Amino acid sequence: MKRQSGSFMAIIFACASLLSGILAPARQAVAQTSPIRLVALGDSLTAGYGLPESAAFPTVLERALKAKGYNVEIANAGVSGDTASAALDRLDWSVPDGTDGVILELGANDMLRGLDPAIPRQTIESIVERLKSRDIPVMLTGMYASRNLGTDYVKKFDSLYPDIANRHGLVLYPFFLDGIVGDQSLNLADGLHPTAKGVEIIVRRILPTVETFLASLSRR
Repeated sequence: MKRQSGSFMAIIFACASLLSGILAPARQAVAQTSPIRLVALGDSLTAGYGLPESAAFPTVLERALKAKGYNVEIANAGVSGDTASAALDRLDWSVPDGTDGVILELGANDMLRGLDPAIPRQTIESIVERLKSRDIPVMLTGMYASRNLGTDYVKKFDSLYPDIANRHGLVLYPFFLDGIVGDQSLNLADGLHPTAKGVEIIVRRILPTVETFLASLSRR
């Protein structure tokens, strides 16, 4: 009788081990299929001014990341004409709970309006701090001031992005429009907004930095 009981228990243990072996990969597969949810928060450069939705920066970036094997979803929270202050006002509903990270692109409209660089500096930092308080990491993209605004203005404006990134330990992409500024073929007639081809170049150049940001999220 003891021998039969021992055999019965051995069968139970074997079945339990088999079931565990089946369920563990299944749980792992479920975890792997959960996408990384990013929000691109910005102005018209993020929104895709003058372009179809399929050609807007967040859509093109999501497509490029998926082509490299990343399981991501990028929400377009760009609003044309937004200053940094306007984006701060809508921050809570633009970046919902459950967001894994934010790509922040703001300040161009502050600069074009000639606002004191201290204003976007304070506001962008407030956005970063509020997102950090919600445990939402931020990747910051920088902007350069138009050189005709004068040396003092340029120095104060350009420096706000690396200063904030250094203070808060953020992944920084120094200049969002790198590679397309001044090239008429890559910008719309207004000379301020990228064409679909221009967006593709922006995405190609920013992609390694976004991958660094995603790697930082996986280490959390």
